[in-house]
Amino acid sequence: MSISPELQRALLAAAHEAAAASYSPYSNFPVGAALYLGDDAPLVLGCNVENASFSMTLCAERTAIVKAVSDGHRANMRAIAIVATKTRPCFPCGACLQVMREFAPEILLIFEDAQGDPVVHALSEMLPFSFSNQDLPQ
Repeated sequence: MSISPELQRALLAAAHEAAAASYSPYSNFPVGAALYLGDDAPLVLGCNVENASFSMTLCAERTAIVKAVSDGHRANMRAIAIVATKTRPCFPCGACLQVMREFAPEILLIFEDAQGDPVVHALSEMLPFSFSNQDLPQ
């Protein structure tokens, strides 16, 4: 699967819009994500949502994926753009990669390089030794 350069840039722009809604008073590290479900579906946006109990914080990409799943979109998660306002690129944590693996093992991840240009990686590159339901005992 491939994503056009125009769509990559549109997803990055939408992720920046999502970052504006970030609730990050503790880290002051806003992050936004834009999840692409295909041409006929609206983008699903997510931002990081922190909590005074730091371990309860939700990352932007998990927020977007959970929103999509809760709206009935468990299939067709094709690409997700992830941006931070204070660093480039902003790679997902292990927990987010594992959630992506659960719902979208073929998803493409789009990041910004230091100049703001799109950089695309397959989930399999980011999480080469993944764990899935296929690894559970039958």
